[in-house]
Amino acid sequence: MSKQKIINIAVIAHVDAGKSTLVDAFLNQSGIFRANENVPDLVMDSNDLERERGITIYSKNCSIKYKDYKINIVDTPGHADFSGEVERIIKTVDTVILLVDSSEGPMPQTRFVLQKSLELGLRPILLINKIDKKDQRAEKVVDLVYELFLDLNASDAQLDFPILYGVARDGVVVKNVNDEGESLQPLFETIISHIEAYPDLDDRPLQMQVSALAYDDYIGRLGVGRVYEGVIRANQSVIITKRSNINEKRTLGQIYIYDGLKRVPVKEAYSGDIVIISGIDDISIGETLSDIDNVRPLPMIHIDEPTLSMNFLVNTSPFAGQSGKYVTSRNLKERLFKEMEVNVGLKVEETESTDKFKVSGRGELHLTILIENMRREGYELAVSKPEVIYHYVDGQKMEPIEKVIINMPSEYIGVVMEKLNVRKGVLIQMHEDNNYVYMEWLVPTRGLIGYRTELINDTHGDGIFVRNFSNYQEYRGEINSRSNGVMISNSTGIAMTYSIFNLQEHGIFFITPQTKVYEGMIVGQCSKEMDMEVNPTKNKKGTAVRSAGNDEAMRLVPPRILTLENAVEYIREDELVEITPDAIRMRKKYLTSYQRKTSYRDQVKEKDAK
Repeated sequence: MSKQKIINIAVIAHVDAGKSTLVDAFLNQSGIFRANENVPDLVMDSNDLERERGITIYSKNCSIKYKDYKINIVDTPGHADFSGEVERIIKTVDTVILLVDSSEGPMPQTRFVLQKSLELGLRPILLINKIDKKDQRAEKVVDLVYELFLDLNASDAQLDFPILYGVARDGVVVKNVNDEGESLQPLFETIISHIEAYPDLDDRPLQMQVSALAYDDYIGRLGVGRVYEGVIRANQSVIITKRSNINEKRTLGQIYIYDGLKRVPVKEAYSGDIVIISGIDDISIGETLSDIDNVRPLPMIHIDEPTLSMNFLVNTSPFAGQSGKYVTSRNLKERLFKEMEVNVGLKVEETESTDKFKVSGRGELHLTILIENMRREGYELAVSKPEVIYHYVDGQKMEPIEKVIINMPSEYIGVVMEKLNVRKGVLIQMHEDNNYVYMEWLVPTRGLIGYRTELINDTHGDGIFVRNFSNYQEYRGEINSRSNGVMISNSTGIAMTYSIFNLQEHGIFFITPQTKVYEGMIVGQCSKEMDMEVNPTKNKKGTAVRSAGNDEAMRLVPPRILTLENAVEYIREDELVEITPDAIRMRKKYLTSYQRKTSYRDQVKEKDAK
């Protein structure tokens, strides 16, 4: 392998600003694909869930060659729940391309990642994307970015950032917003002129820090990180400084680098490059690999604490085991602990019950992505209502607070303000422009559980909702949960049109006719505050008498079909979401009416005893 000039860059932005599309254009114009090769859109979003949802969930690496440079590119997640992963990746790069939508401007996640970049002394490149939009306001957005840099105390050198404009979807970047462009060449040239290649430090003792983890079914756990100094070699003996500050001597396995999208084995890799190492099965984020005779650990990388937890339970419903391959507590435990191998933002704890595990993460999306992946792999499980993780400082109860940005038509301002006030939100900024209102709130994390769906309904789909963890603040008091009760099936069988038609005046159904139901399953939302037991399996009695008036068609109100996120947000403390490969159902923890009454009576006695 010949020595090349190396520059590492990360593409950072908020969700849907065009990060993955820009990386696609990088790869297409660097010549790594054959002329006749069929290349899918968003080639870096290789996970099925990423393609379906249109978001990047896992950060990924690739490399391209331009002139005599090797440019390693990191495509980062844009969602707030994965911000910890972005923060770690930033430490391995020489600069960041800050991608900002030409009409939306900088969003909260943009602020978070940019702040980390500036703190590390990086000098970003600004790329205003989607300038072909009808409502683009590129010049105004540039001013907003300057304001953001000033707010984040950027240095004079950082404020002198290059500004480019482009349409990532078309693979076009220009230096002036009105110019005609043909390719990404202006961006390539800006990268190599704005940032110097990593200095040649090959003659120094080895120093490499692990910033991400990967897993291979054949090789095992892999560490991904940058070689800061020296040369790293396959089968080399090194000293690894663990998170516990203990030094251990280990022997590396194979070394890999990125060549385009491929992971290529090499005998050695040089300073500045991003490498993948195998052979150390307990390697973790932030650990440093050093030369045996010169141990110099780098400062440990901080891993954000989880803010939300859920109980993952073995599925015990009457329909358990009908569609899943993995249904036992052993299957569940193995899968969750395997996830911890690569998902360092996740925490899994065993409980007093062998059938229940407490799983903590950075937010609803972080946890539901894991659940959805498990469902697709053939797992069956049940999960409880998400609960926030409180901290206690000097005896004071502290709770996680999130910064929320809402952009919506001004006609909906009343209902949105009312809902967020009830959820203990505090309005910190608001302004109106072209009949659209921009609002910033600080809201407790527990107050936002289930709110996204409400906002979409309240604004008829026109509201944009963005959230990002802010800090821990004093507990803000009780927040009222869901006001409506639920309709609970009191029998097992198949739901009938006749029953649903006669019951739909009492609420909204979550099921359709011919859906299999069981006793204790939640089949709809009651129009009143109380829970209501119903029999959706009852059918019309057959008679030999027919008349024109009695047999008119039964028109059903369309049911509300709940997604996994909707169901997790919807349930109360005494309810569970049952997840199988072919269905998502909601149920009561106690399936029979007698069990529910007994449980409620025991809770009242316990409360009175206190």
